[in-house]
Amino acid sequence: MVIDADRCEGHGRCWAGAPEVFEPDDIGNGQVVGDGRVPVELEHRARLAVANCPEHAITIEES
Repeated sequence: MVIDADRCEGHGRCWAGAPEVFEPDDIGNGQVVGDGRVPVELEHRARLAVANCPEHAITIEES
């Protein structure tokens, strides 16, 4: 999971919907918690956050 910092405008939908996966940075833009790996039990919430990002700034990197 990666957030493109250049595209993120800080709407907060990612961290509001999946706070275990995303968090706000110092200026309110989203950032991924930890190393970007999403536990299986949080995948659905992470995908909802991706789908609800108005800038399409979040990318899921499948391993």
